[in-house]
Amino acid sequence: MVAVVLAGALVSADTLILRDGTRVTGRLVSADEDAIEFEERGSGRRTVVRLYDRDDVLRIEFDRGSGSLFDEPVQPSRPSGLRERLVIVSGDVDWNDAGITLRANQEIWLESSGRVQWGRNRRHGPAGEPNSPRNDKRPMPTRNAAALIGKIGEESTDYFFLGDQTGPIRIRAAGRLFLGVNDDFLNDNSGNFRVIVYY
Repeated sequence: MVAVVLAGALVSADTLILRDGTRVTGRLVSADEDAIEFEERGSGRRTVVRLYDRDDVLRIEFDRGSGSLFDEPVQPSRPSGLRERLVIVSGDVDWNDAGITLRANQEIWLESSGRVQWGRNRRHGPAGEPNSPRNDKRPMPTRNAAALIGKIGEESTDYFFLGDQTGPIRIRAAGRLFLGVNDDFLNDNSGNFRVIVYY
């Protein structure tokens, strides 16, 4: 009986699912709002403990039927056959030209990762700083500071919040897509978001 229980414990495993679709088998060691510590199980009995950026983790599925951690609401799956473009959104640039011209009412899908350092001890992913206080100097004063935002057209002031949304996101107006960071002072920023736009 003991042998059976031990064998079951050895084969049970958690699954770490990253935003890029990678699945890693192993055991959750610890988790907080910034990082996930996960023990990966390789071939044989070899294990490696790795630290993952929280923004890169979609969810963690537990083997013992206890559900999942950080699970996001189920969204419609991205259609196949879409074009895609990688855009590097620099944290110290007002607006980054995505190099894509979109139609009015067109839907886009995103995969966003990376972090922007936007102040002392302030480093966040595309979702930005949670519960940010209002700041009328930011492009979007009431939305998360340092989050991923967008607009259509270089001169436009009709901004829209993207954060870590994956889609579908419906574009209101036709024109060139620009991506930026919701911050009022960019000169001291560093880092970037890597955004794959599917359109």
